[in-house]
Amino acid sequence: MREIKILAILIIVIGTIYWGVEPLAHSVMHPKVAPADFNFEDLKAIDLSKADVQKGKELTMNNCAGCHGIKNAGMEAPMDAESAASSFGVVPLDLSSAGAIFDEKYLANFIADPVKAAILEHKFKVSCEGLDDANAKECEKSNEGKADYPMSAFKGVLSESEIADIVAYLKSIASKDLSDKEVFMNACQRCHSMKYDGVMAATPDENLKNYLGTKAPDLSMMIRSKGENYLDIFINNPQKELVGTPMPRVGVTQAAQKQIIQYIEQVGDSSKNERNALGIKIMIFFVVLSVLAYAWKRKIWKDLH
Repeated sequence: MREIKILAILIIVIGTIYWGVEPLAHSVMHPKVAPADFNFEDLKAIDLSKADVQKGKELTMNNCAGCHGIKNAGMEAPMDAESAASSFGVVPLDLSSAGAIFDEKYLANFIADPVKAAILEHKFKVSCEGLDDANAKECEKSNEGKADYPMSAFKGVLSESEIADIVAYLKSIASKDLSDKEVFMNACQRCHSMKYDGVMAATPDENLKNYLGTKAPDLSMMIRSKGENYLDIFINNPQKELVGTPMPRVGVTQAAQKQIIQYIEQVGDSSKNERNALGIKIMIFFVVLSVLAYAWKRKIWKDLH
């Protein structure tokens, strides 16, 4: 009976620490933030119902092909990676899969005003196009001392319908059925490496350091250091978890983000499923062992109780 009492005390103490103290400490160190928003509620909606794909192709060739490659359309990047990194600070994205990986609302808003869509107003100049005099002056004042974003804002250059045409075209040529690794390489590899899988960032560290103010981390073990929930929120909106970070909001769809995290997990924690299955077996083993040990103890010491 004494052993049962000791066990009950241990359960109460451990339970208090596990369900009380530990969550409290975690909430202080990692305050709760809003979950990932894949509706991009802060961005303007886009209507693709009347979009003209052919016109979108012409607009893409005239406005985007000067910096971006589109391999699906037979167009290589106009500059090699080294030259592009030196010129822009980061290698421009090949647009072949952009229409599949990135949310269409985000894509349209990014074309119109990339700094605002990527939530990088704290680091780069925002577009003051279309504002009245008072707001334009305030906007220009807020831009003082900030760097120019490598991609131009097309707000005021292209109409909303023309931007919709470009998005519709990119969706029409987008690669389908991309693997988890391919989604990662399209969405993240311009800045991040995955050394454990032999994937190296397209942009050299020194260029990224000048562009972002810091080197982009290798993501091989990020799933273990941060966890799936953190990455889910961070990729969707980095400012929620790390205010002031130069990491942009990537704007990928929920499905694409799931693939990115799956790939990071495959590389950084490939034995997770095996480990979880083994953990359950070990717990069952200890339960059985405890029952047998107690039964053995009762048998051996029964004459003394």
